[in-house]
Amino acid sequence: MADSCNVLMIYPKFNPRSFWSYDGACELLGAKYPAAPLGMITLAAMPPKSWDIHLVNRNTEELDPTDLDWADMVMTGGMLAQRPDCMRVIELAQNSGKPVIIGGPDVTSSPQACEIADILVLGEVENIIDEFIAACRRGERNGLFEMPRYQVDVTKTPIPRFDLLKKSHYIYPTVQFSRGCPFMCEFCDIIELYGRVPRTKTPEQMLAELDRLYELGWRGHLDFVDDNLIGNKKAVKAFLPHLIEWQKKHKYPFMLSTEASLNLADDLQLLNLMKEANFFAVFVGIESADEETLVHTQKKQNTRRSIPASVHRIYEAGMFVAAGFIVGFDTERSGVANSLIRCIEDSHIPIANVSLLYALAGTQLTRRLEREQRLRPDYEVDRRGNAGDFALAGLNFESKRPRRDILSDFAAVLTTIYEPKTYFARARRMVLSLNRINLGVAIQLRDSWLELDKFIRIMWHISRHRPEMRGHVWRLLGECMIRNPRAVRAVMTMSLFYLFLGPLTRMIVEVAEAEITEIDTAGGAAEPAIPSLALAAAAA
Repeated sequence: MADSCNVLMIYPKFNPRSFWSYDGACELLGAKYPAAPLGMITLAAMPPKSWDIHLVNRNTEELDPTDLDWADMVMTGGMLAQRPDCMRVIELAQNSGKPVIIGGPDVTSSPQACEIADILVLGEVENIIDEFIAACRRGERNGLFEMPRYQVDVTKTPIPRFDLLKKSHYIYPTVQFSRGCPFMCEFCDIIELYGRVPRTKTPEQMLAELDRLYELGWRGHLDFVDDNLIGNKKAVKAFLPHLIEWQKKHKYPFMLSTEASLNLADDLQLLNLMKEANFFAVFVGIESADEETLVHTQKKQNTRRSIPASVHRIYEAGMFVAAGFIVGFDTERSGVANSLIRCIEDSHIPIANVSLLYALAGTQLTRRLEREQRLRPDYEVDRRGNAGDFALAGLNFESKRPRRDILSDFAAVLTTIYEPKTYFARARRMVLSLNRINLGVAIQLRDSWLELDKFIRIMWHISRHRPEMRGHVWRLLGECMIRNPRAVRAVMTMSLFYLFLGPLTRMIVEVAEAEITEIDTAGGAAEPAIPSLALAAAAA
């Protein structure tokens, strides 16, 4: 390894059926998976140039035994939802006699769960990579490399190896501007992993990444994977004018999405900058409509403003909102289902990711539950095979409300908001209020032509195979083309999401209701063993 090394990077599988898998929709867009693995290709830019790197994403392709034969070492790792497959990858590699290096957020939060790997890398890798390479050159095949958290200077992070990606496999590529979030949400592990002082790249770094993507032929949707893009408002406001200039110079090749906190709606200047940069979607963690619950879980930032009014202001800036909601907080009362449904309806949010509360390793929530002796001893071990899918793997602790009541409210919310008529009524209100940027006739015609084949495939599939959607989609499309033609793409996006959200939520509700039945049968005395989401998917 002194001069050369064959490095096989293996990105483990996620749970195949989750809110963000786009299951069933990727095929219509001619892809195999939604997003490219940014962490892996960022790491791939750090070893010496003499090291040969090959990437296998098990979400999009099979691992060939010849890949393992070729490799001198295997690098893997990822998130909690990837842990089961990550363990399989480690076993496969070690059975082939290859040393396995594991890193990423899951092993950083729960190193004891990944001890079977040969080398563990904890924390952000930029400041560890030189020490790791030196150890490899000395022939070391075991060890632990740990970086004190929040100390990496991201202005020194290299341009990711976008060239390693198989472009046809993905709906969109990803980039990252910042790490960290200034807020204190009790259940969130982002502040534990990356800190509460967001660190940002320079505008020059970001533009270099965009140049590289453009050179490689990427166009269309591009996602900023920041956990809160506006966590450092001063920095993002300094960056956005450069992004706008780059977009204009290249005739807006990218439509942008990201994640941000709800206080985005308070800053008109920031909203206008994001609109001019061509952001079209933002994911917002709303979590609860109950002020007491938001205060209790330390998400006070959502209590200082009207949630529906804030969401509507984001629509007026041309971005649709997808939102996260959680059921299972200690302070919830019996009317939680109605309050969540009302909040979702009043905010006109079609895409609502509703999950059960999950105690993640290393979070304030987990530490509190441990002190209260309410944390399940095996809280990181999912008993139903839904690891990392918080829609069903949550409540890994003793809840204050009866588990049956929480599951009943959870099922009621999903059943109501994803009934086709209700979903598309919200989509209609949102789409017609979406004040998209006017890019000019030439760019709009170009984008329409580039996506014409996708449009035809989507509408053909809906018309032939999804009768519960057909009338709603055609009516919404016709009305949007007349009343708000610049938002037509949002109609396609809402339709695509429902293609997999409709069946997925019905399956989740069935599994939740099966557990409720088991609880009733057991007299509420014990937590029953129920079919997992994976088993339910296989049966379906």
